[in-house]
Amino acid sequence: MTQTAAALTTDARTQIADALNQSVAETAVATMLAQNFHWNVKGMAFGPLHDLFQKIYEDHFIAQDDLAERVRAIDAHAEGTLAGMLARSKVTEHDGHASDQEMIRLMMEAQVTLASTLAGAGELAASHGDTLTEDLCIARGQTHEKFAWFLRSHLS
Repeated sequence: MTQTAAALTTDARTQIADALNQSVAETAVATMLAQNFHWNVKGMAFGPLHDLFQKIYEDHFIAQDDLAERVRAIDAHAEGTLAGMLARSKVTEHDGHASDQEMIRLMMEAQVTLASTLAGAGELAASHGDTLTEDLCIARGQTHEKFAWFLRSHLS
């Protein structure tokens, strides 16, 4: 049965918020990773990679807000500290000292992680009848899979 945020049980709200906060954390870390690589990429593919990393971090910055606002829409607390996000995230920071190929690989892996996390969050939301959260997670997961494909294509 489809439910609005107001109709979700406390337990459902807690579980969905936790999954969304995981997505926010990983998106935030991936945003900084993309910006770091945007600043530090070098080599023959500088121009296209500089632009691609910028496209990724700009997309992710907006996505963080969309995901966190959905947490608030279901009346839960959105994680808002960098320390909390870093502790929670399966995407890890990098110092930016890497070859262009390593940057591409790391960013691709971050996108795959994000797509997987969002797929899981969407499934959880669906199991509680929260189709609005499920839809948001599906759309974001598709975006991350597309970025992963773009990046993977650079490695072929």
